[in-house]
Amino acid sequence: MTDTEQQAPSPEETAVSEVNESLPHPWSALPDEQFRLLRLAPLPADRYTGARPLRFVQMGRLARHSPEQSFLRLSINLPGILTRKGDNVLEVWIDHRLKEVRFGPDKGLHVEPINRGLGRFLLAQGIAWAQQRCAHYTVEGGALGIKDVLSEDARMRRDHFLKAQGFDLDYPDPQQAKATYSAPRVSSLRGDWNKEKVQSIELLDAAAMLEQADHNLREQDGKLLKFQQRLDSLRREDSTQRFTIACLVAFCVFQAGLFIWMASR
Repeated sequence: MTDTEQQAPSPEETAVSEVNESLPHPWSALPDEQFRLLRLAPLPADRYTGARPLRFVQMGRLARHSPEQSFLRLSINLPGILTRKGDNVLEVWIDHRLKEVRFGPDKGLHVEPINRGLGRFLLAQGIAWAQQRCAHYTVEGGALGIKDVLSEDARMRRDHFLKAQGFDLDYPDPQQAKATYSAPRVSSLRGDWNKEKVQSIELLDAAAMLEQADHNLREQDGKLLKFQQRLDSLRREDSTQRFTIACLVAFCVFQAGLFIWMASR
């Protein structure tokens, strides 16, 4: 028996290997361990995405390491809003054996709310994390389908989002129905984002913001109380003046009637 025949896997081993590859990695099911508060700055209303008011969202973080792999997951939680499974999640897988980095999830990065800078922020965080550990590793590219965008404006935003982070885009067909993204190495990517749109807030800063908001609310309550008291005073004066005017009108009518009666006699 040759060495090739000895190393060839059996059908049972092949089936087990295929099943293991189809199963999700155990790290993917772990809950987030670290949390941070993100501030989404208020922006002018967009004709495609509508109003963009001030919002606060929570970012969860999970990181795991082994000699073969490293894993980072960043997730965005919106208070009071349910999102589809797999949305608002960025995954970064580092394969130390192949010296390769893959950005996921496999079905693509879908972020809500859209057009607020969250997608670029998440990708920038993942790039910075990977560059700290394996800047010389290669980047696994991928395909971008037409189903990922619903309009030409959405496609342009997606392309700008990827190019701004250092990815190369290629459209193999003239209709631009499908595209591929790639990058030579992790070091060629850019880990920056628009800090005017998305700001990471520390715990003490968040507490200071809440204290300031409470102080402002108390001041507004005091001003509203003074305005209400002034309004009640003006209403009482108005009622008194209305009664006085009604009495004067009645007196004038009586006097006019009395003069007419005396003139007619």
